[in-house]
Amino acid sequence: MRTLTDDTLTGMLERPRARGAFLLRTVLNPPWSLRIEDRAPLSLATMICGDAWVVPDDGDPIPMRPGDVAILRGPDPYTIADSPDTPPRIVIHPGQHCTTLEGEPLEEAMHLGVRTWGDRPDGSAVMLSGTYQMHSEIGRRLLGALPPVLVRPTGDGDSSLIALLAEETGKAEPGQELVLDRILDLLLVRVLRSWFASPGTGAPAWYRAQHDPVVGSALRMLHGDPARPWTVAELAARTGVSRAGLARRFTELVGEPPMSYLTGWRLALAADLLCEPDTTIGTVARKVGYSSSFALSAAFKRVRGISPQEYRRNAATSARKLGGVPGMAMAFA
Repeated sequence: MRTLTDDTLTGMLERPRARGAFLLRTVLNPPWSLRIEDRAPLSLATMICGDAWVVPDDGDPIPMRPGDVAILRGPDPYTIADSPDTPPRIVIHPGQHCTTLEGEPLEEAMHLGVRTWGDRPDGSAVMLSGTYQMHSEIGRRLLGALPPVLVRPTGDGDSSLIALLAEETGKAEPGQELVLDRILDLLLVRVLRSWFASPGTGAPAWYRAQHDPVVGSALRMLHGDPARPWTVAELAARTGVSRAGLARRFTELVGEPPMSYLTGWRLALAADLLCEPDTTIGTVARKVGYSSSFALSAAFKRVRGISPQEYRRNAATSARKLGGVPGMAMAFA
């Protein structure tokens, strides 16, 4: 298990890293409309040329101008189109399998080159998109803090990242998948950091609380060493306040008491570790601060309603369903 340091955002972003994320340049001519039903947990999109609209099923259309970055939280479907009024013409299914509305496959017909797809190579609308297929409880805690659609203008340095991503997306060189994953990760972190820091965005309590000199220090300790047998008294002593003062301030800023927060964090870490191959429940228990597999199983079932074994089986089944259809991912790799 990686050591989680720096701040709570670092902890939330430590595990949902791209690994073989699906990157694609889409080139289209108006009118165009893509119905996204891939059930991906998280996607990024940015317009290189032309304007677009993100149209959630439940919500108002949101414009996306060249250089804007959209973070799209699944698994609910949505539409991206040249206009909110353009009806969907293409459907993107799980595994990035692409069809007409009637189900006719389009991968080969619209293939334009390495990681490039569309109706004509000189189309006026060019969109870059990256799709994460993360199966991570840490990722879910992060995603739960985001709106379904988040569109942010590019900040200082983001434009060069987007230009680099656009350049690298069309290459087919050794190690290219790793290069694209890391650029995508960096762009995601920069956009999220900008959004969390902006006033009035509804940033989650755990993010706002990290700036408090007392609670922020406690959060960093809990994230930095979740396996330690923490008590409120020890956290209070280390932050220089009374036990009652820390408990009150922590609950007020974070929304739950320190030990309740620690339990949720430990179980999220445990859920991720359970998905790693050849990891025993006893090993997971020790890594996240439980004395035995029985103690972890009891806490896991009490909070999540299922045993660690059941969670592991369900996660494996879900991963196969989301990632088992090759579709465009193989066609354009």
